[in-house]
Amino acid sequence: MSHEPNSNPQPGVESYERAPEPNAVSPHKILTGAAVVLLILAVLAVTGILRRMHAHTVLAERTHDLAAPTVTVAPARPGAPVDTFVLPGNVTAYTDAPIYARTDGYLLRWYYDIGSKVQKGALLATIDTPELDRQVAQAESDLATAQATANNARLQAERYSGLVKSDAVSQQDTDMYVNQATATAAAVKSAEANLNRLKELQSFEKVYAPFDGVVTARLVDTGQLINQGNGAELFHMQAIQTLRVYANVPQVYAQTLQRGMKIDLTFPEHPGKTFLGTLVRTADAIDPASRTLLAEIDVNNRSGELLPGSLAQVHFKTPNANLTFIVPTAALIFRRNAEMEVATVVHGDEAHLVQVMIGEDDGATVQIVSGLNPGDRIIQDPPDSLIDGEKVQVVQPGNMPTPAGGL
Repeated sequence: MSHEPNSNPQPGVESYERAPEPNAVSPHKILTGAAVVLLILAVLAVTGILRRMHAHTVLAERTHDLAAPTVTVAPARPGAPVDTFVLPGNVTAYTDAPIYARTDGYLLRWYYDIGSKVQKGALLATIDTPELDRQVAQAESDLATAQATANNARLQAERYSGLVKSDAVSQQDTDMYVNQATATAAAVKSAEANLNRLKELQSFEKVYAPFDGVVTARLVDTGQLINQGNGAELFHMQAIQTLRVYANVPQVYAQTLQRGMKIDLTFPEHPGKTFLGTLVRTADAIDPASRTLLAEIDVNNRSGELLPGSLAQVHFKTPNANLTFIVPTAALIFRRNAEMEVATVVHGDEAHLVQVMIGEDDGATVQIVSGLNPGDRIIQDPPDSLIDGEKVQVVQPGNMPTPAGGL
């Protein structure tokens, strides 16, 4: 049996109907929403990348700025037109001589001790030479014998020379006696020379002062054996009326020294007192080891205030041939296998290293005699790592940044 649906539901009987389906989202809206999300994400990504790039750029610039050393500069101060520099000088006696014995014997007596001022020709000591005295006596006897023999030979030669004219004697005998007279005359001269030699040695029994001066050493005493030429001094003498002061002048000042110029000398044992010396000569050659010129200054010491062997301070005053500058010692740069350098600032913020030659150095400042020009800005305390062409930050003195921690 078939049942047809009841189109007319019965009263009291509940009927059920299908609910309507919701509207479906279109694909266009989905794609639009995805594009918006992607666009937002892209904007956020680009914004982050740009911020990071900007941060990296700022960091690089900041790092570069911090890498440039901070320095203070000051202009090079011109030096004085007349240069004054002080050098150490060695004081020596004008004449310095050791006194040796010229003969053998025993010291009989000495007459002057150390510190004694003696005149030239003063008797310093007497040497007893008994053996030499005997040799002199023997030489005198030999000379007398030679003279007698020569006189006899001369008479024989004269006699035979007269007889040969009358053929009383032969020419051969005459020639023999004439030659004998000549030989004996030569023997007399030889004996005379030997006697004079011994007498000269005998004269050295007395030791005399060779010049006016002072005895600075006595190295013998009475009774001491004296041997000629053994290298032992008897006395040491120095002439101190005028003293020589030697100083080594740097090469840069060699051309400014003039013979006859007056130079002041000071001594630590005479504080506040100045002695006047005269430049008398130079070596006229630069010492290749020290690159200096040896100069001699003579100073009058008639008063005897100055002592040879002491140290003097030699005050030179010379006109500057070239423009010089004064810079602090801390501005100098010393590096291995390189010349001495000074750092300057050019183009506002660029370091430039120049080679310089220094003159006088007083410990705090040095004199630059070549390498700098007027207007150069000198870096006062350059870092050891500074190189030519490096960028630097120039600040005013007193405005140096304080390191972290306030150190």
